[in-house]
Amino acid sequence: MTQPAVDHRRATAQRNAAAILDATERLLARRTPLSIVAIAAEAGVSRPTLYAHYRSIAEIIEAAVERSVLASLVAFEDAHPENGPADQALRRMAQASWQQLGRYEALARGAAEHLSPGALHRSHGAMLAPLQALIDRGRRQGAFRADVPPEWLVTLYFALVRGADEHAASHGMDSAQALQLLQTSLTDLFTVAPTEGSKRPRERGPDP
Repeated sequence: MTQPAVDHRRATAQRNAAAILDATERLLARRTPLSIVAIAAEAGVSRPTLYAHYRSIAEIIEAAVERSVLASLVAFEDAHPENGPADQALRRMAQASWQQLGRYEALARGAAEHLSPGALHRSHGAMLAPLQALIDRGRRQGAFRADVPPEWLVTLYFALVRGADEHAASHGMDSAQALQLLQTSLTDLFTVAPTEGSKRPRERGPDP
């Protein structure tokens, strides 16, 4: 087989895979129940073609989430979490997360329904790194609490973001107001002052 033929087949496969993910996101946005038949029809591909790329709806959702995470990383980079005081960087990260959540709200809903906690965590792996780096920096500088594991703060960060979105939707809250409350809650969670007469441990290490 010649190289151009191989490249054409590869390009076709990539287009089909992207069409399947796009179709899944459109169906979720319309709140249409997902099925292999519905996704294939929406994507304009046959079921055998779909199965050549993904073995289940869960695999399709996980791939779509991974794609959205890569797009969200650009927004996180634009928030420059490595610059300035850690608490201010945390607020910028929260704003970036909030904006991306609005963009991928339907996909997040589908992920919660179709993915196991392990698959959800795995698909968000790339997104965890900037937040973990910020937490490590804040703890080294004494800005963030060190009396709980950093992984706990990561978990609570995403739980608060999702919870804020659900609260805003169910209570008809303005998005800007919800973001402000989210930022305040995250700041309190990450940087709560120690009680009188006690001191939180400060992690030792060089400043970045």
